[in-house]
Amino acid sequence: MIIRKHKILQNVIITGIVAWLVLFVFLPNIMIIGASFLTRSDTNLVDLIFTWDNYIRLSDPMYAEVMLHSLNMALIATFFCLVIGYPFAFILAKLPKRIQPLMLFLLIVPFWTNSLIRIYGLKVFLSTKGYLNDFLLWIGLIDKPIRLMYTPEAVVLGLIYILLPFMVMPLYSSIEKLDKSYLEAARDLGANKFQTFVKIIIPLTMPGIIAGCLLVLLPAMGLFYVADLMGGAKNLLIGNVIKSQFLNIRDWPFGAATSIFLTVMMGLLLYVYYRAAKLLNKKAYEE
Repeated sequence: MIIRKHKILQNVIITGIVAWLVLFVFLPNIMIIGASFLTRSDTNLVDLIFTWDNYIRLSDPMYAEVMLHSLNMALIATFFCLVIGYPFAFILAKLPKRIQPLMLFLLIVPFWTNSLIRIYGLKVFLSTKGYLNDFLLWIGLIDKPIRLMYTPEAVVLGLIYILLPFMVMPLYSSIEKLDKSYLEAARDLGANKFQTFVKIIIPLTMPGIIAGCLLVLLPAMGLFYVADLMGGAKNLLIGNVIKSQFLNIRDWPFGAATSIFLTVMMGLLLYVYYRAAKLLNKKAYEE
């Protein structure tokens, strides 16, 4: 009787999960894919006329430039997240076990606040009359306020501010699981700290590095509100193009096609991650 009730509960949970995925993931994506092959209409948003023009428009140099700019900004943000996040995760993993939960809690706390609110806070902090300029003027480092907002650097800073925890978490997981016997063997064989780091620690934590880079790179290309608030009209991400097509221009088919193109790009990057992780695991196993 107990086993039967357990199976019924299990079936109900599985059915609920499948229904949720079908209604809120599968069907919306099917609608987006379908809309990307239709024609724009001023009255009904879309006309049921099949066309490839929405995907052909993506070859326009203007959109290619936005895509390359988005990729460039995302890569820069990913690089700095890795440079900042790796030492942070390494120190976090080496802290006493009783302190680690508290530090992880402090790392996750920002997720409790909406990222849009945090970006507004960063905007106030970096503005010409913000706290950073006031502090620099107070210590005499500058003579007049410096303009930090509405620049590519401000967009990158905003992306780092929002996405840094996504880099730290997988890095911390990889470093925390690092087999200490490899480090001891390296010391016994005469390797210095730099050689141990380059030849032992980095290869063993490479899956965490790749996972963290993907978790930062993929969202960074679509965080349109960061570019809107921090960069102004001249520092657009591909997410800004998608948002403007749906909300401003009302060209839903082209917005859907751009969204599908970005999704395909993300899928290819995930495939690269899968192949790289598989290759690294195979290499580690052979060694």
